[in-house]
Amino acid sequence: MNTQNFLEHHGIVRNPFAEEDAQTDPVFKQHCIRNAYHPAWDKVYGDPTEPATAIIFGPKGSGKTAMRLQVDRHLIQFNEQNPDRRVYILRYDDFNPFLDHFCERLGKRAARKPEKALDAWRLWDHMDSIMCIGVTELVDQVLADDVDFRPKSDDGNQIDPQRISKLDRNDARDLLLLAACYDQSTSSTFTGRFAQLRSKLGYHNWTASLDFYFAILWSVLVTCVIGWLFLNSADEDGVRTWNLLWLIPILVFFGKLPYLIRWVKNHFAAAGIHRHMRVGKRETAAVRKVLMQFPSKELESQPMPRYDRTDDRYELLRKFQGVLSRLGFDGMIVLMDRVDEPHMTGGKPELMRRFVWPLLDNKLLKHPGMGFKMMLPEELYRDTERESREFHERARLDKQNVIPAFQWTGESLYDLTRARMQACAADGKSPEPKDLFDDSLSYERMLVDFESLRVPRHLFRFLYRVVSEHCNHFTDSQPQYKIDRSTFETSLAVYVREMNRD
Repeated sequence: MNTQNFLEHHGIVRNPFAEEDAQTDPVFKQHCIRNAYHPAWDKVYGDPTEPATAIIFGPKGSGKTAMRLQVDRHLIQFNEQNPDRRVYILRYDDFNPFLDHFCERLGKRAARKPEKALDAWRLWDHMDSIMCIGVTELVDQVLADDVDFRPKSDDGNQIDPQRISKLDRNDARDLLLLAACYDQSTSSTFTGRFAQLRSKLGYHNWTASLDFYFAILWSVLVTCVIGWLFLNSADEDGVRTWNLLWLIPILVFFGKLPYLIRWVKNHFAAAGIHRHMRVGKRETAAVRKVLMQFPSKELESQPMPRYDRTDDRYELLRKFQGVLSRLGFDGMIVLMDRVDEPHMTGGKPELMRRFVWPLLDNKLLKHPGMGFKMMLPEELYRDTERESREFHERARLDKQNVIPAFQWTGESLYDLTRARMQACAADGKSPEPKDLFDDSLSYERMLVDFESLRVPRHLFRFLYRVVSEHCNHFTDSQPQYKIDRSTFETSLAVYVREMNRD
């Protein structure tokens, strides 16, 4: 018996149980993302006008990624409906590029042992990673008029070009400084993209080269004057004073000294950024070249990620928020997910703990105008309970809207299944999960068995299997459109045994 014929008999035009990953699930993205919610939705989503942190611990397949995608979609809708009170969305869910750059800085020996590499991971590395994502996205939006830099899709962070034109010189300098430290785009060369951004912002910097042009003019003038004196220094016997020529390099050096001092300062700053901003690709020469385009007085006392500390990062974060506020964003939400997927963590709790723990810092999680939505594996919550008092005082999990167990009841799983079936239903049809089964399987028993599967991924796998198993027992010439209780219970017993073994 064909599975599709069985589903079409119940008014379902495509299999609602075939997909398992929310990121590639068209049924979820096209339908359920708008109307199928976990009971803890309100606590996780919160109020975008007051960004707050929420930390969700849940097992694999429980719907953490689906929750993150729902929050993302609703934030995009919120920005569309509230153009004057928008939130900037940072998607912190692809860690491999940052970890790869991090390992390169540590050296090959440390990279061969993930536990040693992750032991060196610090809070400022997380902050640098988040700033790399946010600044690169922001520069893309500012340069959106250029087809080469235009964002691929509507991600909720679009910027009104009129707001860009209203940025003052200090805002333009801050954005350029952030781009010099954190822009990670590969769509153009680093210096070329910086030049385009500077032109777009109207940041005129001719005064930055005054010492350079003075050095050239001074060198020419000194050479001409000393040369003239040398040519006219002959005595009565025609002997010239050759010692005058030694004055040329000495005087030229003093003329170049202001430029050389600025070059050295910027070189050390660029070298510090290259060394201590460990999660991004930065070359000392390229960073020094763009820093030389700032007048000295505008770089004085400016923070840069050139030391192993968080103070400069918090200052840069505040600068970033200041630029965002001028561009129409009142807050910022960081969506963090998939910490078990990077090759360095490999889904191992002890490695994930080394990676995540530095981020659990109340000062950052409660930073004004900023909120985190963190989707973490359930194993990490058990680890938090075994941590020291010092850890809990730093993390203050009691203030972070923690959901210790991202659980589903049988009723909520039934509603989720019903929502998926109706999303796949033909026009005018409203199928129910209980319609697929014989009357001998009671509704109450179905809820109990659904709850025993715990998470949506296991439920959908089981339903896909039980439908296939039923169809294998019948032919198209003699179909049976109700799954009997024995098939349901046998398939459930086998699946639960396999689930527990895994």
